[in-house]
Amino acid sequence: MTDLLSGEDLRLLVQRVFQPRPDDRGLLLMVDVPDGRLPDHENWRARRTMATGWASALAAERSALGLDRVTLAWYRNAGSNNADLPATAVLGEPGRVPDHADELDGRDAVPFADLFAEHSLVMAPTELSATAPLKMATRAGGFRAATMPGFLPSMIPALRLDYTEINRRVNLLKDLCDASERAVVVTETDLGRHELVLDLRHRVGHASGGLFPENGVAGNLPSGEAYIVPYEGELEGDESRTAGELPVQLGDELALLSIAGNRVVEVRGDGATVAGERDHFEREPAYRNVAELGLGVLGDFGLQPTGTILLDEKLGLHVAFGRSDHFGGIVGPDDFSSPEAVIHLDRVYIPETQPRVKVQEVRLEGAEGVMTVILDGHYTGVF
Repeated sequence: MTDLLSGEDLRLLVQRVFQPRPDDRGLLLMVDVPDGRLPDHENWRARRTMATGWASALAAERSALGLDRVTLAWYRNAGSNNADLPATAVLGEPGRVPDHADELDGRDAVPFADLFAEHSLVMAPTELSATAPLKMATRAGGFRAATMPGFLPSMIPALRLDYTEINRRVNLLKDLCDASERAVVVTETDLGRHELVLDLRHRVGHASGGLFPENGVAGNLPSGEAYIVPYEGELEGDESRTAGELPVQLGDELALLSIAGNRVVEVRGDGATVAGERDHFEREPAYRNVAELGLGVLGDFGLQPTGTILLDEKLGLHVAFGRSDHFGGIVGPDDFSSPEAVIHLDRVYIPETQPRVKVQEVRLEGAEGVMTVILDGHYTGVF
């Protein structure tokens, strides 16, 4: 398959993902720009060039999409994944791709609030994930957003999958999460067997199938996961029951996270990378929060990991730490030491990303019984 999308491909993609209606006003492509805090690199530069080409091609398809406008907007990067967006952006100019955010200074700035009011469809092929702030912004209604952090041409085959079937699977998993009081994740490493119980009480799951036909929602594209925030213990007198041990492979090193009350309380393991992770948890207590249990389904569709979280987390089991308010939890930007420190970080449990960690079993348990959804690293007959 080609790693390029023609104007027709892009039009069909927008029609499939957003299912535009007569009352949809415009399409916004929003893209972050490097600065002194976060320097440029080859993939980021290529993504900005790609977004510029997409904007031009989609502008030519505007009438076929039934839209009034297609707009490209640049903004200074937020400093970290899922941190709040800056207040304003700068409209793109034909043929001009900024190399540094300082190039945006002095140009007419447009509030993001105005851009969202004028565009009911938003695509965000960014370096840093804008999923959390866009999820929060869409709650007021008026627009819907497909976030594409770290998107690479190698991910284009994932945009051509059967999303009707993907939606069926992720909605089934969402319903199972809704009916469960806890999830049990059993893993094995060369150090032994590890078990983590995630408290799913007081929570509902979410289905992210890569389709956004209604305003008020934002999610990843490509997508294909069900996810749920474990209960974080915010109700008085009702502590979170999330507890146990979760291994995380960091490069060649192995960290063992001891978890109690839905928080990482200890990091065991040797090596400089493990020590750095231990220091990160100590510096940012909000990062200790267990923020998500994710069940990605795209691994069953023949896709391979790309080294980018956007796609890789959709291939199988993942567990995230840090910010959770955008998924219905309670940990938000104000709980971190600075806007740049805000983080929602997924750890993906597939052999290519964590070869030392084997997923033995994932069980969902509730009043209606026990459902083993993953066994020996593969989904069971749940679908």
